[in-house]
Amino acid sequence: MSQKIEVALIFGGRSAEHEISLVSAAAIHKNLDKTKFGVRSIYITRQGLWKAVEGPSNDIGMLEAGRAFSFLPWAGRDEGPELDADIYFPVLHGPYGEDGTIQGLLEMAGVPYVGAGVLGSALGMDKSAAKSILRDHGLPVVPCLVIREEDFRADAGRLLGRIRRSLPLPLFVKPANLGSSVGITKVGDSKDVPAALATAFRYDTTALVEKGIRGRELELSVLGNETPEASLPGEVIPFREFYDYNDKYVDGKTTFVIPVELAPRTLARIRGLGIAAFKALSCSGLARVDFFLEKGTNRLYINEINTIPGFTEISMYPKLWAASGLPFPRLLERLIELGFARHRNRKACLERDR
Repeated sequence: MSQKIEVALIFGGRSAEHEISLVSAAAIHKNLDKTKFGVRSIYITRQGLWKAVEGPSNDIGMLEAGRAFSFLPWAGRDEGPELDADIYFPVLHGPYGEDGTIQGLLEMAGVPYVGAGVLGSALGMDKSAAKSILRDHGLPVVPCLVIREEDFRADAGRLLGRIRRSLPLPLFVKPANLGSSVGITKVGDSKDVPAALATAFRYDTTALVEKGIRGRELELSVLGNETPEASLPGEVIPFREFYDYNDKYVDGKTTFVIPVELAPRTLARIRGLGIAAFKALSCSGLARVDFFLEKGTNRLYINEINTIPGFTEISMYPKLWAASGLPFPRLLERLIELGFARHRNRKACLERDR
């Protein structure tokens, strides 16, 4: 490359995963090859205002000092900073970033960006919709019930009875549209389901109540566009009862086995399922696919897919690719190449339709 490619990291955002976004963006900033890439940093405040900053930081006060502006073109930003770049790299976990919203904005602007498009992002974020599509493709998903807040307010008794009849304990209750284990509760007694649903409804109007699978938690990373590849899988051994927010980002006591040793048939199966889920949900660029390997039956279940997985120094997505022979800086370079390729292909399709 004779000239550096300008990459704009977009981080922060309005979701409950704001702080994790800052840590992920800092790791990406650190690992981008500065001989090949110039890096610009765009911070989105919790209120949804935009500003250019020197770089990712966990110092919220420093990031929010000075003037920020609305991204709305009619809001007027005489002194708004220059945000142009060759390609944009959203590092926005959760709603308003991982759910297709920022991707739609970038599509309308007609600029290249890293990761899944609008549809893949929206499906990956909405656990209820994702499970339906995966099931329609014949892929194994954890049994669950979808509970909408309005329906629960109207007839809690009927829905609680349905949960008791349909799903054995223990259960996991989680918001349908969130990540990083925010708002998730493990329930061992039916009387605790209403409180668990109340916690989930703090973050979304739809909750999932899932059967608790007894077994191992496995994850793998997927990379590519039309012909994706799967990394070697890893295992998460939680310090707590399950891999919750504190276990992921605060305590740091979770154990990771990277890569994990599996029987050849199980290894082939999990990698095949990861790629199949990636394709079924119209993903591109990257995703981390999480699985359960059930104790006793050795059956694999797809738990969920993350289209903007964590990129912290301890995150599984980059660590799994490193264990598979693709170090962090080269992984980022590959993701940028895939973003450009997807943009070229989409642009060619749109021009053919004119």
